Amino acid sequence: MTLPLLVPASARPRRALTVLATLALLLAGSPASPARAADLDRAADVDRAPVDNPYLGATAYVNPEWSARARAEPGGAAVADQPTGVWLDRIAAVAGTPGRMGLRAHLTSALAQGADLVQLILYNLPGRDCNRRVGYGELAIDELDRYRTEFVDPIVAILADPSYAGLRIVTVVEPNSLPNLVTHTSPRPAATAGCDRAKAGGVHLAGIGYALARLATVPNVYAYLDASHHGQLGWSDDGAATAALLHQAATTAGSTPAAVHGFTVNVANYSVLREPYLDADDVVHGQPVRETPWIAGNAYVDELPYARQLRQHLVAVGFSTRIGMLVDTSRNGWGGPARPTGPGPSTSAEEYVEAGRTDRRGYLGNWCNQVGAGLGERPVAAPEAGIDAYAWIKPPGESDGASDVLGANRPYEPMCDPTYRPHLFPTVTSGAMQNAPQVGEWFPPHFRQLLANAWPPL
Repeated sequence: MTLPLLVPASARPRRALTVLATLALLLAGSPASPARAADLDRAADVDRAPVDNPYLGATAYVNPEWSARARAEPGGAAVADQPTGVWLDRIAAVAGTPGRMGLRAHLTSALAQGADLVQLILYNLPGRDCNRRVGYGELAIDELDRYRTEFVDPIVAILADPSYAGLRIVTVVEPNSLPNLVTHTSPRPAATAGCDRAKAGGVHLAGIGYALARLATVPNVYAYLDASHHGQLGWSDDGAATAALLHQAATTAGSTPAAVHGFTVNVANYSVLREPYLDADDVVHGQPVRETPWIAGNAYVDELPYARQLRQHLVAVGFSTRIGMLVDTSRNGWGGPARPTGPGPSTSAEEYVEAGRTDRRGYLGNWCNQVGAGLGERPVAAPEAGIDAYAWIKPPGESDGASDVLGANRPYEPMCDPTYRPHLFPTVTSGAMQNAPQVGEWFPPHFRQLLANAWPPL
């Protein structure tokens, strides 16, 4: 049975500040000292004990910074009260920067809203995203000590503050990093020197293992380890290798598999939950659709089957049978006029796939500011067996990367260039939108497109 929506705090009648009032208060200068529960009117019925699914029955935090930007766009008020992830993507983000809230401010704001669930994304590994220019973080590959002492430790110290003991704190640990060690290391054709170096030195395993071990010391933290999406790891030789690498990370640097509450898929990506008119096992005129150029041998055409199968691999290598999966549905709706209304023609397998697929990317690996994308399923708890939640982990409207070279602080990422043709699929372009700002910045045209192409429709 589908269980209730994970409810934004603003939808419940509590004595809490509104989203915009909270933003104004915090940006005007919130106190740095830990928030007192009485001052912030914490709910008396908060369940402090660890739970199997932290999303069930939870009041999810609405990030007031994202909410204000969304509400300012035409039609944005329809989704401005949805909960989204808070990305901690550099050391300065922990304490906060001028005009931007830090971690403590977000947790305090959650209490003020009457929320009891906060979603955080830790995204600052040394040599981060070793196969992409846009993802380069502030820490070099040899700065693991800084990652531990200046990033992870301060985060854990804040999360352990008793003032926040009533919050369920979901932490998504380092999107992309471990999956890149599967697909972008030798002898794979997409191997990069950066990923080979990260794998050989073990820095990503050590960093993630340390983060998991430290987060596990805080009882109300629920750590989810990232496992990419079917467009990266959906081929036959990927599943077992991915599960083994994730298990290796969970048993490194003092961590154990018990430190991992679950796994995330499709973070900041565009893979649809289900293809309504296409199945990976379809055969047209004797040709399996998997042999067509768009699917290119992938075992999946959509994300839910990938999540379910990967979960089985993960349990098989030693993770708990109780692990849950989170699916990022912030931008995988693919509605609008281009959405098919029925199966493609059966004249050929390729025509069947091209006309019937709802995912309109020219290449499954396209990931940057995609043209035609729409908001996906709204956040909801326990929508499917084994799925803890559909969640908006990537805040809709935040850019995936700059579309061109505009100075030293905006590195050129080919996949964000609308004219670039992926080397593994040179017959199509990257599918990226024009005039995009650098990663993480607000991109109004993309947000408006996501609204227009939302599926289910708003």
